[in-house]
Order: sequence, then structure tokens, then C-alpha cells
Amino acid sequence: MTPRLTVFAGLAAILSLAACSPASEPAAEDAAAAGEVNVYSARHYDVDQKLYEQFTEATGIKVNTIEGSAPQLIARMQSEGAASPADVFVAADAGALWRAQEAGLLSPVQSEALNAAIPENLREPEGRWFGFQRRARVVAYDAAKVQPAEIASYEDIASPRFRGQLCVRSSDNIYNLSLVGALIEAWGPEKTAEWARGIVANLARQPEGGDRDQIRAVDAGVCQIALTNSYYYIRMAAGDDAGDRAVTEKVKLAFPSLDGQGAHVNVSGAGVAANAPHREAAIRLLEFLASAEAQTLVSQENGEYPASPGVAAPEPTAAYADFAAHPMPVATYGPRQAEAQALMTAAGWR
Repeated sequence: MTPRLTVFAGLAAILSLAACSPASEPAAEDAAAAGEVNVYSARHYDVDQKLYEQFTEATGIKVNTIEGSAPQLIARMQSEGAASPADVFVAADAGALWRAQEAGLLSPVQSEALNAAIPENLREPEGRWFGFQRRARVVAYDAAKVQPAEIASYEDIASPRFRGQLCVRSSDNIYNLSLVGALIEAWGPEKTAEWARGIVANLARQPEGGDRDQIRAVDAGVCQIALTNSYYYIRMAAGDDAGDRAVTEKVKLAFPSLDGQGAHVNVSGAGVAANAPHREAAIRLLEFLASAEAQTLVSQENGEYPASPGVAAPEPTAAYADFAAHPMPVATYGPRQAEAQALMTAAGWR
């Protein structure tokens, strides 16, 4: 066979194999050319889908989403290994983002746009993940029974004033783990352990339900105060449910301070997967999520605060945005999780 015929035969064989390849499993370079990005998301909000649709409209890059809890998605990425199709991991807590980071599932990103938009204390130092929205872990209180001055600090929540009057989620909830991790970072383990014992002494009932359940329990008279993320309250106050809006007429929101430096804040955010087959598209998606337009939309529809200091919170979130936020780096929460859980369990916080 002549060299030219050999080349043609080789090309024919390659084309034949390509034709036989399953359409649902394109090669990574073919998928990249198709303009897709695969998002593994532990956030379950309608506004996120709107963002992805806007991103596709602006860039032509299709967004495929797989949803689950953060532990489920992390386990899935681990089992998939280097062949994982995940490009972006999204989570609603810095502690969950740290878990993915600690598992080696996220890779550093160097982006001038991301670094300019997201403050240093709201992102992982090496660029493995970035916070795009903030939420404060604060106190919902019965305005007829509690004065705001009585819950001006996080110490106040555990004070004898509120014996049998506190509602809170379980100790293994990621929001509580991050809060207690922050307290350990600020106070050390001994003071934080004493605080946790005060929390247990103040419980009106054993921990149960989500944050909105705690707010509703205050309205029902089960307790006078409850720990909650700010955006749950804001969504109830501005939502379509008349019952929830009525709850927020009686129950108000207070922003306690940690050591006089402001309320504890956490983030929702995302990072690029370590084995991302569409890395460039993944980075473009993160940069889009950091844009003022994207942050504003999420704040308006989900009650979260923009991460960028130059992006003002729109209504209805703006009505609850006038508070000081503690400057602690959110990346410090995750490494404290195990210590926080042990400390809370020892205190009897289920």
C-alpha cells in the first residue's frame, strides 16, 4: 500500500471509530468545543437557574447542573475521580466549600476579575473558591418580650437571661459548625465551650428543623429568641406566603456583634473542580457570578447580601443591610469544624 493510501486508510479507521463512539460521552476536547460547563450545585434556589440562563445567553456556553447536598456531591466527585465531568462546585457555606477543598476536589484560579470583585476575607487565599453572596448568622426575637440591647453580642445569646428561651438547629448543621468555628477562632476553645454550655442550658426544646422553623417557633411562643441566617428571615418577610409575612410582623431580626467587630457572616460560593474538563468555561462562569449584575439579582430574589463592597443590596434585602460585618476570613471556619463539633457534642448540643 502506498504511503498516501496508508494515510487515507488510517483516517478512515479513525472516522469509523468516532462514528461508533457514544454520543452521550464526547471526548473532553469535543465537549469543550461545544461550549458547555457542568455545575455540581448544593444550592437549590430558582434564582441560580436564572443566572445560568443569563450566562448562556451572554456567552453561548450551556450550563448543565447536577444538584444534591454538599456531602453527596463531594462523595460523587471523589468516586468519579479524574474522570469526573464536574467543572464547578457550588455550596451555600464556607465550611462546605472547605470540605471540597480539603478532599482535593478544587483547583486554584488566578483571575484579576475575581480578585477585584471579591474581598480577600470572602475567598480562599489560593483561589480555590470564592464567596459571591454573604449571609449573617443572627438572632430572630420576639419584639414584645425582648429588647435589642439584650442580644447585642453573641455572649448574650448564652446568658442566663434566656434560660429555656432559645430555639436553634442541630449541632451538626454546617451553619452552626461555621459559627462555632468562628467563635473558637476569636475566643479560643475554653470560652467557646462555656458559650456552648450556655446555649444548651437556654434551649426551649431539643434542636429540630431548619432556620425558618426556628423563626416560626419564636412566633408561636415556643421560645423568645432563635439563631437563624438572615436571608431566611428576609425571604419570609418579602415572600408570597401571607402567614410567613405575618410572622415577621411579630418577630424581628437583630445583628449581634462578635467582640464589637460586627456580626458573623458566611458565604455562598463556588470553585473550579480539580479535574474540570471545561476549565476556561468554568472560570468564565465564576467571573460572571462575581459580576455586579449577578450579585444584585441574587440579593433581590434570595435575600442574600452581595459579596462585593461596591455592590449595594437592592430591596427587599436593603432594608436589613445596615449592619457591621465581622472581618474574619471565612476560610478559617472549615479547619475548625471538627473541633467545633467535638466541643458542641461535649456540651450536650445534639
